Amino acid sequence: MFTTLRSKTKFNVKLSPQAKKYKIDGKAVLAFFIPSSEIKPVYINSVKNTFIRTGSGDQQASEFEINALYRDQSFGIMSGKTVDGTSINSLNTASYDNFRDYLQRMVPRLHYNKMDNETFNRKLHIIKNGKLTYGGLLFLGKNEEINDHIDDFRIDYLEIPGTSYANAEPRYTYRIAEQENLWEYYFVLFQRLQVYANNPLTIGEMGIGHEDTKEIDALREALVNLLIHTDYFSPMKPRIRVFTNRIEFENPGALPRPVEELLKADESYPRNPVLAKFFRIARLCESAGYGFDKMLEWKHQTKNDVLFESSVDKTKFTFMLDTTKAMKEESGMKTDESGMNITETPQEHHRNITENITETTKSITESITEKLTNNQKKIIENIINNPYITSEELSTIVGIASENIRVNIGKLKHKGILRREGGDKGGKWTIIKTD
Repeated sequence: MFTTLRSKTKFNVKLSPQAKKYKIDGKAVLAFFIPSSEIKPVYINSVKNTFIRTGSGDQQASEFEINALYRDQSFGIMSGKTVDGTSINSLNTASYDNFRDYLQRMVPRLHYNKMDNETFNRKLHIIKNGKLTYGGLLFLGKNEEINDHIDDFRIDYLEIPGTSYANAEPRYTYRIAEQENLWEYYFVLFQRLQVYANNPLTIGEMGIGHEDTKEIDALREALVNLLIHTDYFSPMKPRIRVFTNRIEFENPGALPRPVEELLKADESYPRNPVLAKFFRIARLCESAGYGFDKMLEWKHQTKNDVLFESSVDKTKFTFMLDTTKAMKEESGMKTDESGMNITETPQEHHRNITENITETTKSITESITEKLTNNQKKIIENIINNPYITSEELSTIVGIASENIRVNIGKLKHKGILRREGGDKGGKWTIIKTD
């Protein structure tokens, strides 16, 4: 085993496992610990033989996932690299002046405020050797300059009138327009998000009122986390989806360590350290760690869950909202001023809507999945829930390789059960109901 792992004729990198021998019930047990390699992907003979852990099993990595592993070699580095063809003229003057003015007003004792522009730019790594860094360009650059160097730069934000794309009509009610840079995106996004947080006024012992901003702070932390940890070179784009029962923050790029470990630690290893510094000196995010504690305040304040997910190529944080409101809006039920159906008790109201939603989904699924494999049934169920779901997302949820997802989708199309409407981008799946 040692010979095979350390042989470069087998693996593309040398692996150095740690081994121990134990005596258990009179038998010899050999235990091997293979530490995570700093060089990824790790594969046998060919890069196509790259595998990733999905759930409890190993799956062959897709081309998309392999490319994400290659990009992770520059984790924590790219935001400080200079961008050829840029200069101080690549900065958006209005954004730059606004940022400096914000620091003067909101963090008046910050030592950077005393610096002239040239020193300020150098100390914060906005500019190096006459060129903008990727961090400086993304945060304060002109939009056309950013798009010259980073394909299709945007933060996609949608407000969807339903608990899924399937029950949303229209597909969305609001979409944020394209902004100049991340500094401009932050304020527009935060303005929309804060309406979903309760911000009560509390009167203190001295009769002085102050606002409780814990819910707002939780959403701000999630927003900033998305902006500073996004892999901006991925074909995926960071996106925020506001459904009637949840807010999803999803960004391309995995966390450097499992969520369980980061929840216990106060250390931070941002994908884009230059961007992280900009937000931290502006006091817009935690100075240490990933801000999980602050995000979890959402659960303490609202009694609704906060979910953290991370895979090889993306990270998602989900803030659950009040489900009673969501069910009422989707049911179209006549209610009184308190939101209760005038002919039902609160218990009947909740039970009837829940059973209606469950039975509708069950009826559709059972009518078309009678002779399908378990994987095909899972694909159908997830498409019913989200017609705009991607093959990569299906691969993660179902737990099989993207290539196998495509094979099963081809079979479903051949059976006349599934149809694609529109292209790969912006298109959706349609289930063709059968008798």
